[in-house]
Amino acid sequence: MKRRDFFNWVGLGLLASSLPVAFAACSSQETTEAAPASKTWQKVGTTADLDKTGQLLVTKSPVGPVLVIGTSKAKNLIAVNPTCTHKGCTLAWKAKDKKLVCPCHQAEFGTDGEVKKGPAQNPLKTYVAKIEGKSVLVKPA
Repeated sequence: MKRRDFFNWVGLGLLASSLPVAFAACSSQETTEAAPASKTWQKVGTTADLDKTGQLLVTKSPVGPVLVIGTSKAKNLIAVNPTCTHKGCTLAWKAKDKKLVCPCHQAEFGTDGEVKKGPAQNPLKTYVAKIEGKSVLVKPA
């Protein structure tokens, strides 16, 4: 075997043996980011906070970013992840038009999270919301 061939095989062997470690590192990071989304009810705020403006924006909650729209007296609360699926900007609630609008590229979403106007193409993640006592609770839909 020539010296050059030997070093090529050793280099290829080192590369091949390090790939499982690289794959494990990448996949564990993805599962860590998805892990916070719990399937149980999580408190994201209080009814007093919700009633101040008719919306409650929580960027760091146990289920991730969440925007709850409504009041403590409303029958149906709306709860969505307010992160635009196009470029990640935080959406603004336009109560008059009953839609969520991206301030970056003007994408529009309905209260059900569905895209009403692009450039976004994927819907928003939605949550089921309820009021229990003086707490606003959500869980993934």
